[in-house]
Amino acid sequence: MDAYTFLLQGLATASEPAMLLYALIGVTLGTAVGVLPGIGPALTVALLLPVTYRLDPAGSLIMFAGIYYGGMYGGSTTSILLNTPGESASIITALEGNKMARKGRGGPALATAAIGSFIAGLIATLLLAFLAPSIVKIALVFGPREYFALMVLAFVTVSAAFGDSALRGLTSLFLGLALACIGIDQLTGQARLSFGVPDLLDGIEVTTMAVAMFAVGEALFIAGQRVRQDDEVTAVKGSVWMSLQDWRRSWKPWLRGTAIGFPIGAMPAGGAEIGTFLSYAAEKKLTKHPEEFGNGAIEGVAGPEAANNASAAGTLVPLLTLGLPTSATAAIMLAGFQQFGLQPGPLLFATNPTLVWGLIASLLIANAMLLVLNLPLIGLWVKLLTIPRHWLYAGILLFATLGTIGANPSSFELGMLLAFGVLGYVMRLFGYPIAPIVVGLILGPMAEQQLRRALSISQGDWTTLLQSPIAAVLLGLAALAFIVPLILRARGKGEVLSQMAADED
Repeated sequence: MDAYTFLLQGLATASEPAMLLYALIGVTLGTAVGVLPGIGPALTVALLLPVTYRLDPAGSLIMFAGIYYGGMYGGSTTSILLNTPGESASIITALEGNKMARKGRGGPALATAAIGSFIAGLIATLLLAFLAPSIVKIALVFGPREYFALMVLAFVTVSAAFGDSALRGLTSLFLGLALACIGIDQLTGQARLSFGVPDLLDGIEVTTMAVAMFAVGEALFIAGQRVRQDDEVTAVKGSVWMSLQDWRRSWKPWLRGTAIGFPIGAMPAGGAEIGTFLSYAAEKKLTKHPEEFGNGAIEGVAGPEAANNASAAGTLVPLLTLGLPTSATAAIMLAGFQQFGLQPGPLLFATNPTLVWGLIASLLIANAMLLVLNLPLIGLWVKLLTIPRHWLYAGILLFATLGTIGANPSSFELGMLLAFGVLGYVMRLFGYPIAPIVVGLILGPMAEQQLRRALSISQGDWTTLLQSPIAAVLLGLAALAFIVPLILRARGKGEVLSQMAADED
């Protein structure tokens, strides 16, 4: 069957009442956490991992994907009305969006962000559906050498693409790989680094680690900050609908943003914020109204927001087809797959096509839900910003603790939650990215297993790793993945920094 037939079957699965409810819960939660500064989709999905442990796998994963899409939508609201990005990918939106809001054009800014997100999400999801089968066919010929090279690519990706320092990313990654060595050796059956503690024989629980690093660590970090500032929300004045001129100035940036964001999100060295930087730079060069940039140009909101949401769908391409996470939320979703005994990759399309295509089709439904939720209910989302920060993070700590106890009622597991939460706090304090340590813990055992199999087949000859053309290409991409983010960040941020400097002058 072709991709079109699979997608129609997926739509039938995603249209079931239970799946629609999961999607609605996901997009509502995602929008809420996107609006709230400092709480992103990765933290929310991590919190829900232990809660969804006994639920339906398809419904839980549809909910996680809805949270991811919703978080991308909701981040624009805070950027435009509060000048405080809820997500790193919404930083660019604040440059022009908040200036529009201060001029009384907050409604059109929110409208172009929501409609652009819908169009970009729709196009990008269809591209995901039609590209995935082709990538799966290539991945089906992978052997141990190719899989190990793919894991190396994943490791370098998360190390280089997250945080401002590749060295700190690698440090975080190797800490995760070290933790992955704890437990029973998969090939020899020997205990490693368990120190005589029976609870460590099964290794570190990925769910506990994810909740601790993303939720507990973030809550402790916010609590440890002494600086308190009163955020001023810019009121939405006038109509939230766009004028005919706004439509004319927005539709091309929407399409350009989609064309930039989707491949950047799907790239091993991608990331939503890179696509938004490049989209903003492109719109600034192509605009017919250069004098408005820095003073509230609608193109500066339309393009980056479209790129932001297109990159979210792009991120799911390597995740679903290769098991390769290229964002923090994708890493947590990978842990979500694994807690249900599923491994994203080419075999998942063959062994569980109903789940995979139901998940892809649900993104189309979630996209439509988000358009309805965002514009008419903008007043409700703005009210979320009035929740006191200390109540919010105290609730996160409580929810994280109860979720962990519910999934694994053990005092040792609770101690691990606290220990890794403190580790997450210390890493944030010194600027170390969190995603690489979780990816190292998840993919480390798989990489070790594939490497040992490859070496067993070649009788210990390391050079055979480079004799496979696919493995050599993947290792070459890993080298590029280390360099490309540094170049893209330097170019994209250079444009933004010059814009900010011009604004200050």
